[in-house]
Amino acid sequence: MFPLEAVPNFSEGRDAATVEAIGEALSAHARLLDVHSDADHNRSVYTLVGSGEELVAALLAGIVCARERIDLRRHEGAHPRTGAADVVPLVPIRETDAERARAAALELARRVGEELALPVFLYAGLAPGRGPAFFRRGGPVELQRRIDAGELAPDFGPARLDERAGGVIVGARSPLIAFNVNVDGDDLESAREVARAVRERDGGFVGVRALGLRLPRAGHVQVSLNVEDWRSSPLHEVVAAVQREATTRGLRITGAELVGLLPAGAAVAAAGSLLGVAGLDPSHVLELRLLGD
Repeated sequence: MFPLEAVPNFSEGRDAATVEAIGEALSAHARLLDVHSDADHNRSVYTLVGSGEELVAALLAGIVCARERIDLRRHEGAHPRTGAADVVPLVPIRETDAERARAAALELARRVGEELALPVFLYAGLAPGRGPAFFRRGGPVELQRRIDAGELAPDFGPARLDERAGGVIVGARSPLIAFNVNVDGDDLESAREVARAVRERDGGFVGVRALGLRLPRAGHVQVSLNVEDWRSSPLHEVVAAVQREATTRGLRITGAELVGLLPAGAAVAAAGSLLGVAGLDPSHVLELRLLGD
C-alpha cells in the first residue's frame, strides 16, 4: 500500500534538544524524511511517511513530546500559532488515497482529544472552508475568548486550551508547497504589501496564502508563502510575481527557502519554464517514470 504523508508543525525552532526529541518520537513509529527548523519563526516542520496506523502512532508520540517540552506561555516567534503541536495535516501523496488520509486524520483527532485531553480543531478536508488562519487570528488568548463566547467549539477534547500546550489543529489536505522569499532590509510594511498582492484573499493567485514577516535574528524581512494549489498557481509563477512586486517597491530579493518537501510535478513545471520546454511533466523524468511503473 502506498504511504501517506504527514507534515506536523511544532512551535519550537530554537532549542535543538527539543527539536531532536520530537524527531525521535516521530521516527520511532514512521519514516522521518525531513526536518526544517527556523529560529525566527520559532517553528519546526517535520515530514514523515507511513501507513495511516503508523502515522497516527507517530503523531501522537510527537504531540506528547511537544506537550512535555514546549510552554506557549514563554513562546515567542514570527509565525502565528495556537499550540505546541500547532497544525497536523495528513496528506495523500496520490489523489486516490484522499479518503485514507481523512480517516487517519480523524482517528488522530479523536485520540488527541480523548487520550491527551487537548482541544482539537478540524480543518481543510475535515472541515471545508476552515484553514489554520481561522483559528490562529489573535493567538491562543483570542481563540479561548471565542470558545468561551460560544463562537466556536473544539471538535474533540475539552473546551479549555491547555495553558502550556494550547490546542491542536488537525486535518487532511492536498500537498502544498511552503516557500519563503527573503527580502533585504527591515521594511515590514512593504513585505506585507507584496504578500497581499500575491495571495488569493486579496485578489492574487488561487490557493496562495502569504504573510509579510520580520525576522530579527536573520536581520531581514520575508514573504512567507503557502501554495495550496500548485497546479493552478505554479510555484515559479508565484515567485516571479513576488519578485516583480518587490522590485516595484524598491526591495531586493536576497534568497529563498523551501520548507519541507515539494511535489515532483511542481519542480518539473519550474524546470520546464526555465528551459523553455512546453509540456514538461513528471512522465518525462526518468526516475519518476520508473517509480510510476
